[in-house]
Amino acid sequence: MAELIYGSEGSPIEIPEYLLAHVKIVVATKLRRNESFMLSWRHADGTGRSSVWIQPSIPLRFVFDTAEEPRIDHVLLASLATAANSNGGLVLDLDDIYILAAPDRAPEARERSRQAAPQPAA
Repeated sequence: MAELIYGSEGSPIEIPEYLLAHVKIVVATKLRRNESFMLSWRHADGTGRSSVWIQPSIPLRFVFDTAEEPRIDHVLLASLATAANSNGGLVLDLDDIYILAAPDRAPEARERSRQAAPQPAA
């Protein structure tokens, strides 16, 4: 698991390394262009969700557990960039990324997603 630390005293946001490598490219591109945007994600434990407004004046740090750069998936990168440019901002769906990064874990990720989803009233 990698971490995105936003703000000088911000709490680390845990994001799978594969996803954070792609997010880093999107964020760097947006900030280099002096463009701000919303970044949102669902908490890993299923208890809620968070959003931060990403802008050039706020310190940002990417921390990876491994030294190797993952292979960049250009389809995923384009999808994230398109989302970052949208009105809704970049919304990270960690379950989808687990499926992309580790297809053998797809059933486990889907089950976590089902358990975290609100259940219809009986």
